[in-house]
Amino acid sequence: MHIDFHQRVFLDPWFITGCCLALLFGIVTVLGPTLVPFDPWDMSFSPISPPSATHFLGINDGGQDIFSELFFAIRNTVTFGLACGLVALFVGVILGLIAGWMGGIVDMILMRVADILLAIPAIMVLILAASLFRPSPWILALILSGMMWPTISKAIRAQTLTLKESLHVKAAAQIGASNWYIIRRHLMPEMFPLYLIGFAAKARMAMFMEASLAFLGLFEPSRKSLGMMIAFALKYYYMDIWWNWLLPPIVCLSLLIMAVTFLAISLEKVLDPRLKEALG
Repeated sequence: MHIDFHQRVFLDPWFITGCCLALLFGIVTVLGPTLVPFDPWDMSFSPISPPSATHFLGINDGGQDIFSELFFAIRNTVTFGLACGLVALFVGVILGLIAGWMGGIVDMILMRVADILLAIPAIMVLILAASLFRPSPWILALILSGMMWPTISKAIRAQTLTLKESLHVKAAAQIGASNWYIIRRHLMPEMFPLYLIGFAAKARMAMFMEASLAFLGLFEPSRKSLGMMIAFALKYYYMDIWWNWLLPPIVCLSLLIMAVTFLAISLEKVLDPRLKEALG
């Protein structure tokens, strides 16, 4: 599938905007600890203090610097989303390839499991797990990944069924190539566009889920998160703190979701095989 990336992707305003936002959040995620002026867990400052030259966004109710807290919150939300997206992508791709190539009873079992998982609300499973067992964020990330792989798997399976009928795949099978060789050398490289689209969609969902769980107070109180910052700031809605404490995490979460959404939109328009004819 020939695609002119220069014309269709790198000049796409959705892609450019998404890349700029993603680069900004990437810098914050990687360099966050070195950029903040204070330890976000330092509670030695005067609570509910307004912004100043020293504390750019003021101090929260726990005596912590909001600006420093915001950087660590972004870092946790981003890493949670990326981890979930990668695990869900890996599981979905492997199971989708196996189901599509093997067919028969293997395909039926894997797709029925996928259908069952799709029918279960992921947010309810996460709320129950977090409230009953209080696992670490990484355990919750694994649970969420286990709930998100079916859609990726079904897309990969559908494309695998199409590629099975291609001449080069049939030729490889006829000369005695192993199943693993065909999957690794002929099927997996052909579906790289679907990996990007699936990863972007699942990372976006995971970031929103992480913020929702933090907003509900299902993470440790000491763990910084955009959802947790929003929840704590809402307790003081009657005070004039909306623009320096409540607004920053809301804006950051919105921009974070927008960045991944813009990238997903641009990639899907250009790379999704189902849109080849529409794209010319």
